[in-house]
Amino acid sequence: MNVLLVDDDYFVVTALEKKIDWLSLGIETVYTAHNVAQAREILMNHPIRILISDIEMPQGSGLELLAWIREENYNVQAIFLTNYADFNYAQKAIELRSFEYFLKPIQFDKLMLIIRKAVERANEQQKQEKAIQEGYYWQRNQAKILEHFWRKLISGSVSFPLKPADVARAVEEQNLSCGMSDLVQPVLFNLFPYDGSMGRDEKNLFDFALLNVLYELFKNPLFTVETVLEYSAHNWIAVLKWNQPPDSQLIDELCASFIQQANRSLKCDACCIVALSGRLEDISPIIRQLLQLNDEIAKRRNQIFFAEHYLRPTDEAYMPPDLARLEDLLNRNLPDDFLAETNRYLTAPSRHEHFTTSVLGLFRLDMMQLVYAFLKSKGIQAHQLYTGKNNERLLSHSLNSIEDMEAYLHYLVNTAMDYRDFAEQPKSVAEEIKQYIQAHYGEDLTRISLAEIVYLHPDYLARLFKKETGVSLGTYVIGARIAAAKQLLRTTHLSVFAVAKKVGYANYSYFAKVFKQEVGMTPNEYKQDGE
Repeated sequence: MNVLLVDDDYFVVTALEKKIDWLSLGIETVYTAHNVAQAREILMNHPIRILISDIEMPQGSGLELLAWIREENYNVQAIFLTNYADFNYAQKAIELRSFEYFLKPIQFDKLMLIIRKAVERANEQQKQEKAIQEGYYWQRNQAKILEHFWRKLISGSVSFPLKPADVARAVEEQNLSCGMSDLVQPVLFNLFPYDGSMGRDEKNLFDFALLNVLYELFKNPLFTVETVLEYSAHNWIAVLKWNQPPDSQLIDELCASFIQQANRSLKCDACCIVALSGRLEDISPIIRQLLQLNDEIAKRRNQIFFAEHYLRPTDEAYMPPDLARLEDLLNRNLPDDFLAETNRYLTAPSRHEHFTTSVLGLFRLDMMQLVYAFLKSKGIQAHQLYTGKNNERLLSHSLNSIEDMEAYLHYLVNTAMDYRDFAEQPKSVAEEIKQYIQAHYGEDLTRISLAEIVYLHPDYLARLFKKETGVSLGTYVIGARIAAAKQLLRTTHLSVFAVAKKVGYANYSYFAKVFKQEVGMTPNEYKQDGE
């Protein structure tokens, strides 16, 4: 333990250094300062536990020094020395939690007693600080141990339920204080971060905020939260340990509050799946059922699902919507009516409870086939139209929830209709192809590659282009290449061979033949004529 002596009187500091038996008090090092600035520097660089300071000093008072010490949260026992029995000084010293207020002249035997008491209090504070720190680390370590235990239990239950003996062995290995008859209940939270929200752009901050919300909301004397862990991306599992029979109404209320907080504070949608409760020894099949439900339920956002409602078989036969009517709506250019019909189908209460992801997948397949067939009838290559990251994201998310499926259908249908409108304007298609040829005449341009640019069938594009321009695609490509070759031959110093390659002809003889057919002279003659 270290002490700091502060007094502008050099002789007072020296007397304190020499006449106090610091070693007998447990003081290892005595630091000295003659003004407040020196004292602050020592306090910032050394662990000081005891301060003995004069109050009246020309470059700042001892009370000002103690005020700074309290602001900086240094744990220091302060003993003040003063020549004046001033009540205001004493009152201020008490307010600043000084240990003692001692009048000069110094009586060293009495001061020794005061310092001894200050040392005892400093030692007691150190013990308390250490206990608090150790408690903090112990709690943090326990939380990690519990998380590891549950993560291992969850991952082990995915393929098949673990036996009670396996669970008991895991409890023993981790030296956990829980009993095999403890009543536990997992709750799974699905998060759906909005585009541009913290959940998509700053996941670490989002996870931190999420844990704060969960632990704050799920504080209740009827249960403890054993752990909260992320099972998969944006899928979190909390494990509750009940000290009485589980209260479904309470869990429903807490989950509803969580969904509201997620909407408001986390800027995301959410839904909760509440597992069955059971003894710890029997928890593995409960976890397995919870994870299966998470995969199988066609979820609606901001809803709560209780596993007890899904104990019945869910192999409900897929009953598709009226596909003939939906096809007719597409053909009649009524995309809004089409989407209204599909939304009604998806949200019908009669099929909501057992609307599984497998049923949702069959429905999605029917919708894709309807739209792809519609596009094919218009000469549009659907498999080329629906590419890119946006399509991949919407398609991969479409089974996550009913809302995600609605978003995918909106994209699927509106993309089809927008492109159908474009494809039905021959002038627009022809212009786009002409611009592409002008910009890429040096590349390998085939009817198939050009059709891919506008997502049309090659035969359909060829007919449309000739009808609109009066020339075939092949003829237009040759014209663009020869026009570019003429420009290069007249305006650059490139060789004829280099020009041939630059405009897309790897075979010089063929280039020369085509050039003469189109221009009436060979490339060399044209170049010399231009010179």
